[in-house]
Amino acid sequence: MNFTTTELIGYLASLVLMISFLMKNIIKLRIINSIGAILFIGYGIMLAISWPIIITNAFILCVNTYYLMKHYNQS
Repeated sequence: MNFTTTELIGYLASLVLMISFLMKNIIKLRIINSIGAILFIGYGIMLAISWPIIITNAFILCVNTYYLMKHYNQS
């Protein structure tokens, strides 16, 4: 099987996102999920700018960042 770099980034993003949902700890979930969102944003850009993928994952990244910052500011 020959995969393009774009496809590999898409599959990696999907894998990281799925792994994030296996986390019991919400902080680990948000960190790993954020990595998946970043990969998906890159994937959306590599697809000659797929706005639905970019916008959705940018939103997810912002939500995760907000809650991570909120958590660390309370600690």
